[in-house]
Amino acid sequence: MRGRLLKNASLAEYTSWRVGGPAEMLYVPSDLNDLAVFLKQLPEDEPLLWLGLGSNVLVRDSGVEGAVIVTQGALHSLSQLDAQTIRAEAGVACAQLARYTARLSLTGIEFMAGIPGTVGGALAMNAGCWGGETWQRVVQVETMNRAGQRQLRPASDYQTGYRHVTGPKDEWFVAGHFKLALGEKARSLAEIHELLEKRSASQPTGLPNCGSVFRNPKPDYAARLIEQCGLKGMRIGDAIISEKHANFIINQGKATASDIEALIAKIIDNVFEQHGVRLMTEVCIIGK
Repeated sequence: MRGRLLKNASLAEYTSWRVGGPAEMLYVPSDLNDLAVFLKQLPEDEPLLWLGLGSNVLVRDSGVEGAVIVTQGALHSLSQLDAQTIRAEAGVACAQLARYTARLSLTGIEFMAGIPGTVGGALAMNAGCWGGETWQRVVQVETMNRAGQRQLRPASDYQTGYRHVTGPKDEWFVAGHFKLALGEKARSLAEIHELLEKRSASQPTGLPNCGSVFRNPKPDYAARLIEQCGLKGMRIGDAIISEKHANFIINQGKATASDIEALIAKIIDNVFEQHGVRLMTEVCIIGK
């Protein structure tokens, strides 16, 4: 193995909320071949967790059992396969992918500049914003199983919906192939700039958060329901519901994962009592 292996490593520095207990084993692979070597030597029953930017997870304070693979800063290859197809590995930031395609005068995934995660996470949950969803432009994906074997699969092998993807079991996304339309570089870059300005104006960017905590209960919006309950500014410990956007919870410095999880439960109870709607979390809560 050529990557970086750590034992009992705190996951707080690998999550955007900056909370979370230790991983029994944490591995940052040097590339896909190295990742395959690491997976091959794991026991078959070893619990396995994948993290990109850690922007859609709440790791509990007790940490997680087994192995954690961090793709951020590791699986970062980005290339143009043909005139309209881009390959991006799982550790590539969504914003980086959006800008890369725009500079090539390709259009279709400008919205991904507003997704605070990596390609791997976006593929796994069909991440989206501003009316766009990741799988709208996916034509193929590369996966890897626990034996370190790689597969190239067509998008048709998967069923996708709102923040939901199902497909072959016991495989993880290691790269995506995106088919885009020919566009104009200046127009795409301007659209990205406009979307990021809009995001900055409406969301608490720059502060430790996970992005949207809850899925929108269509046709309504989680933020509207939370705000109507008068919950903006509610806090438990150092975890607080953003005054700027009610579907965001901020770590004001010393919040624990328990603080955040308790605040999530409080929101769910309040919204159900006042609106009869039981919100579902978009964030994945993991750990012992």
